[in-house]
Amino acid sequence: MKYDYTIKYRSENHYETPVFEAYWQFLVTPENNSTQKLITEKFTTSVNARIEESVNGLGFTTSRIHCKKPFKDIVFEAEFKLTKREVNPFDFTLPLDNSLDYELLSSLPFRVEFEAYLKNTALTILPKISEDLFKFEQSKSVFENCIALNTFIHNFITFKTGVTNTNTTLPTILENKEGVCQDYTHLMCAVARVNQVPARYVSGYLHQGDGFLGDMQMHAWTELYIPEIGWVGFDSTNNLVANHNHIKVAHGKDYNDCPPLKGIVYSSGNNFTKYTVEVNHQQ
Repeated sequence: MKYDYTIKYRSENHYETPVFEAYWQFLVTPENNSTQKLITEKFTTSVNARIEESVNGLGFTTSRIHCKKPFKDIVFEAEFKLTKREVNPFDFTLPLDNSLDYELLSSLPFRVEFEAYLKNTALTILPKISEDLFKFEQSKSVFENCIALNTFIHNFITFKTGVTNTNTTLPTILENKEGVCQDYTHLMCAVARVNQVPARYVSGYLHQGDGFLGDMQMHAWTELYIPEIGWVGFDSTNNLVANHNHIKVAHGKDYNDCPPLKGIVYSSGNNFTKYTVEVNHQQ
């Protein structure tokens, strides 16, 4: 089954004193992949600023804006239309011998090939005392362990806004056990990597009509590499395997590889930013 999606992204920025020059880079455009196809895209600003598209080092589309004229208020709006194909994430056969997959995960060629997504970062490193937080059971398949890990992270953290930010590290999450989607995702990545499973942080959109947590802004989830299957998306915030409700924009080692917005603004005084996301679909 295919779904036709319309995504509207809006960012309002208000500054106390005039901004004389500014640079922004947006990473909000859905990618084209095997389950989703971008049909149209439109990006506008409320000021006369040039918008340029480019591809970043990880292969994802960015929109770059350089504003040279003074302003105190600026609005960015983007609209994307795409089709998303529903797939059965359980349409495969579990291995008869789990040991072969675990031997592959620990092999040197495999670890070299997936080194980028096995290494910890400042946002995904577990304290030594917590490295045994969740251990894979080799009597179960890698996929079954990943499902169990997804549920474990979902139950370990209580969803709560305003208690963390994008720089919050895992010791704080482990102590307070509260956070939002990027916190679930960073912890999921960390625990998977400790268990020798490559993990990618994914930034994207979540369909708002199904009542999921984290669905009012851009969302984050994890992709884990499972032998004989490939990369599979796990949304520990909602205890789901990612499917047609999840629209991917980009992936990286952690949030810092795929933030929706980076900017340099030459101004003084306070500023206020508000952004909203609407995701709607038709079957």
